[in-house]
Amino acid sequence: MFFVFGPSGQMYRGGPENLAHIAAVRRVARPQALRTRGPDVDGTLAPGPAPTPEPAAAPVNLRMQDAVSAYSQAEQGPQLARQPLTEVRDVMTTTALSVAPDMRVNDAWQILAERQVGQTPVVDALGRVIGLLLRADMAPLDLLPEPGAVIKAIELARRPVSEVMVSPVPTVAADTELRRVAAVLLDTGLPGLPVTDEAGVLAGFIARTDILWAVAADPPLDLWSGPAVSL
Repeated sequence: MFFVFGPSGQMYRGGPENLAHIAAVRRVARPQALRTRGPDVDGTLAPGPAPTPEPAAAPVNLRMQDAVSAYSQAEQGPQLARQPLTEVRDVMTTTALSVAPDMRVNDAWQILAERQVGQTPVVDALGRVIGLLLRADMAPLDLLPEPGAVIKAIELARRPVSEVMVSPVPTVAADTELRRVAAVLLDTGLPGLPVTDEAGVLAGFIARTDILWAVAADPPLDLWSGPAVSL
């Protein structure tokens, strides 16, 4: 189940196939990393010193490594059967960071940088999602290095989060199939979706990286159970 929330409340409730019909949900550009620019005109980075080569690693005895691993598993006793991951709740981050809409952009930037995340839900005083804040929207690349960019950057830093957040924003229920979320992320260009209940109260966040980690890790990821997705 998917929802669309904004400052005025819920705007949509239903499947992913109709999200594209919500005109207010804009497709966002993929976030781009900010690069430190030097005094050069063309924006290229000045060459730095060549990295010091690391010493070659000692050869690994694979048989010994396997034996140690098997011994460790035997000490731990029988392992529970791994279950496939199929729903949002299986991979989402439950301790999701959030910010208030009246927070200054500069303060929000600092919080996201400290947590090393690229986006965060914006919630009201009741914990309901009203938008999504992207680091890429807080420091647009087109402000640098044009004349007057410093003044514009300072003005942007002083604005409230509510003026730069993506809103309204799609959200998703915790029991939604992962492949449906993947289809919405591809369609909207968003880096992730807030996980909420029907009232819009934040329960977590699912990012593209969460799905990628699930693909690469155990237990196995099962994207193909259930009915086909209509796009």
